[in-house]
Amino acid sequence: MRIFLFSVLYCLLVVPVSSQPGGAGPQPDTDWLVSPVQRKAAIYRKGDDVILDNGLLRRVFRIAPNVACIDYVNLTSGQQLLRSVKPEARLVLDGKTFNIGGLAGQRENAYLLPSWVDSMRAGKEDFQFVQYSITEIHPFLKWKCRTWALNNNPGTGRAISFEYVSPLPALKGLRVFVHYELYDGLPLVVKWVSIENGGERPIKVDRVVNEVLGLVEEESAVVGRPEEMKKQHGIYVETNYAFNNAMRYDISDQTTHWKTDSLYTSQVNYDYQTPCLLEVFPEKAPGITLEPGEPFKSVRTHELLMDSYDRQRRGLMIKRMYRTVAPWTTQNPIFMHLISHNDDDVRQAVDQCAATGYEAVILSFGSHLDMEDSSAANLAKWASLTEYAHRKGILIGGYSLFSSRRISDEDDVVDPKTGRPGGAFFGNAPCFGSRWGLAYRDKIKIFFEKTGFDIWENDGPYPGDVCASTQHPGHKGLDDSQWRQMEIQKELYHWLNARGIYINAPDWYFLDGTNKIAIGYREVNFSLSREQQLILNRQNIYDGTQEKTGAMSWGFVPLTKYQGGGPEAVLEPLHEHLKVYKQLMAQYYGAGVQACYRGPRLFDTDPTKKMVSDMIKWYKDHRAILNSDIIQLRRADGRDWDGLIHVNPALREKGFVMLYNPTKEKITRTIRLPLYYTGLFQKADIYNSHGRVRSYQLQRDYTIKFTFTIDPDSYEWYIIK
Repeated sequence: MRIFLFSVLYCLLVVPVSSQPGGAGPQPDTDWLVSPVQRKAAIYRKGDDVILDNGLLRRVFRIAPNVACIDYVNLTSGQQLLRSVKPEARLVLDGKTFNIGGLAGQRENAYLLPSWVDSMRAGKEDFQFVQYSITEIHPFLKWKCRTWALNNNPGTGRAISFEYVSPLPALKGLRVFVHYELYDGLPLVVKWVSIENGGERPIKVDRVVNEVLGLVEEESAVVGRPEEMKKQHGIYVETNYAFNNAMRYDISDQTTHWKTDSLYTSQVNYDYQTPCLLEVFPEKAPGITLEPGEPFKSVRTHELLMDSYDRQRRGLMIKRMYRTVAPWTTQNPIFMHLISHNDDDVRQAVDQCAATGYEAVILSFGSHLDMEDSSAANLAKWASLTEYAHRKGILIGGYSLFSSRRISDEDDVVDPKTGRPGGAFFGNAPCFGSRWGLAYRDKIKIFFEKTGFDIWENDGPYPGDVCASTQHPGHKGLDDSQWRQMEIQKELYHWLNARGIYINAPDWYFLDGTNKIAIGYREVNFSLSREQQLILNRQNIYDGTQEKTGAMSWGFVPLTKYQGGGPEAVLEPLHEHLKVYKQLMAQYYGAGVQACYRGPRLFDTDPTKKMVSDMIKWYKDHRAILNSDIIQLRRADGRDWDGLIHVNPALREKGFVMLYNPTKEKITRTIRLPLYYTGLFQKADIYNSHGRVRSYQLQRDYTIKFTFTIDPDSYEWYIIK
């Protein structure tokens, strides 16, 4: 009996399990993270129900007497997420609240039986369903890919749009559409709302709540406040409305609101404080006036159904979502971060990139590039340098700062508390809707059009500042200032994407076309010793790739002095620090992360050139697997080994292991190497860096007992086939 119980507990610990108590976990041959799902997304009608089903999730809508979601199931775990019917959306128009769709009359809100729906009714002033249309999913962005990418293909699936109108004469001509996209091979629904003002008068759109879901609670707490209780972990929600420079979505999110539900009177919480009502909307937007003939589109809500509480598995699900709905995040060009003082520095850097296999030069902050200079002479100079780079097969890009700077009293955001400039995220900052802000947008477009630049490093992008000015041409006042500024930035990002411009930006705008963000670091750490940086960088990689891919991340290597520190912090002269230089490249490229190698050059001697060239060739030889998902093995602590494994069941190289020994002694260790997500279920062949191979039989938990030896202050890598 003891042996049996131990076996059960062991399997629960090592094999992915569902979030349903007692539920069976996904099996390798049916796990959508391991084996491609053959079933395609389908949307069809059955009686008065419209059903969305792709084999991984099912969402059902009753369409009479109005549209309401009555079923929302994770088909992998069997979990029913829905406990009550809510409106399909909610609008606040001219200060009055209106439901879009929905049905009323559910007496018990702890659960929902299909038989109850027939007796439920539509609200008298609710927007009423008119018709629906079904299409294929169309790409959200006109994305042109001009760099290496792991995935060049946008996700596919089916989409449906429900149309609604108001029964009230005052809202005649106003049409509301609620859109859903169901993706192939992914338990994901994307939802947004659009409005068309076909009436004869302007309408103030104060708020758009584009998702309202009465979800099952995560726990039963008789007493307790909402912030003390768990939220619904069976669903992950992300929208394209996030900012605050956290370099993590959950902190940058501006739209996800977990609320209490007073209609749910049978909940165990005595004061009805269970956070079981999900609403999605920006707190400070849109606040716009919709003119006759003017369209509006809300934020896009991505609802990814989770089948596990395991952070590793949940992270893999989120990263698969990014690769599917935002394939531009899989672009990952090899670049250096150039500090230039003149044009010759640029040409030398281009030559060195071409000689070593690098693919791009980005002119760093502090260089002699000014993208805001639209003079003919400046544009012609950079067009000539672009032509030089392109002849060598090298992309060229540059740095431009927007927000964390003061422009003028007329152009800075106005603090609503004081009526004066200030109060922004960075203290003083320009308003994107000011004359300067609109001119900045236009100058960036002119620069890329006239020079042919390939990459934009947009530092300090719009961080969500509100502005109380009534004189800025890009917004009317405080109410619409955040939404209108965000629109300006998004339009610019979309414009750049359509032209194949790669975008680095230090905020979470991935779902609107940015490609890369910092992996997460403290800048002053690059003034520390090289030995410290080695450990800290691996910690950053371990932590920063939990919910984003290596391709979505960039790190930093100070070839020359950065902010502070002495000779012990930098790599110049490069030939004197080849071992550390090589290991820094191995750490970053071995994680699929591009680092900003910031300095005037990549090599200073022939041995340095050879080392850089060899490392880039190594990276390119294994580029696909090194840009695949990461399973974190052990976080760097300087005391013992640390490392990670890349996995991709679709490749010939199904796994790639990077292991490090930070100690001063040679070590030999035996670990349990998890191979579940490689797609190998019986046998694995592991090749070391010298090409020697050894075969392993997988245990029942899809691990192998793996022994390795690493020299002091060194690393090893292994390929799994």
